[in-house]
Amino acid sequence: MVLLLLVGLPYGAKTYGLKTITAADLPDEGGWAELSQGNLYYRWYVPKPDNENGEIVILVHGFSTPHFVWGQIKNFLLERGYKVLVYDHFGRGLSERPAARYDKALYIDSLKELMAHQQISQPVHLVGYSMGGAVVGHFTRAYPAQTKTLTLIAPAGFMPGAQTANRFVTLPVVGEWLGHMFAKDILLSDVSDSEMADVDDPLAMDKLDFVSQVSEQLAYSGYVESLVSTYRYFDLFNAQETFVAVGQRNIPTLAIWGTKDATVPYSGIKNMLEAIPHAELLTIEGGGHNITYMQPSIVGRRISAFLDSAIAP
Repeated sequence: MVLLLLVGLPYGAKTYGLKTITAADLPDEGGWAELSQGNLYYRWYVPKPDNENGEIVILVHGFSTPHFVWGQIKNFLLERGYKVLVYDHFGRGLSERPAARYDKALYIDSLKELMAHQQISQPVHLVGYSMGGAVVGHFTRAYPAQTKTLTLIAPAGFMPGAQTANRFVTLPVVGEWLGHMFAKDILLSDVSDSEMADVDDPLAMDKLDFVSQVSEQLAYSGYVESLVSTYRYFDLFNAQETFVAVGQRNIPTLAIWGTKDATVPYSGIKNMLEAIPHAELLTIEGGGHNITYMQPSIVGRRISAFLDSAIAP
């Protein structure tokens, strides 16, 4: 009885009063796409008409932080004439939190359905960050004709020896309890002192803003559950088979990785280059896992240059 109280009381304190996300929570910009699993938030950014090049870039975020991670990256793309589509995975950001199995199929299908909803028929440039790297890899394997280029930023899927880490999260009930107890501390590790040691970018996201936006997600029910379900059913560690298949398609690919990434270690670059030997590589010395929003000047310029070269006549 005492043990139940010790476990149950803090869990109740964490989950009591959590809100359900509704259309009223959406900003004026963007909207919900009604897909088979629920409503998915998306937003378009469009360059000036006299600068538009007719190409579409879709930015796919990672495991826990939604589309705000692209805040500065998108501007580099807009300057070069690219139309940019961002969205939040189910369970994150401004999307609904369906009681679904958050597996590979869910992420592939939601991207495919979003493209159909937005009437995108042309091949697109896919940019995936962290888990988003694995998502765009799986999508490209399933629908290669719809992918024009791939950009992988600190991509998940190249850590085959790490599957046994944090195995308690996969246990029913235990995973949800651990998630609600420790989610915030884990999520804020990307802006810890160790990850920020060598960051000097005037466009870097403000630490307090990052903390605020992460904390906002924790106010909604279903967020932690979506993370736990993803950890259980989406292989974050080994997507080698998928990327080998993608590599055989010879799709232009860029990889961007920081040498001090404590979440998706840089050592995974060996497996990535074995799978996609033609990939171009930008190594950011001293960069952590947060390079997308803490070093956007380097990342944004390199992606823009890569895409320009890919579409050059």
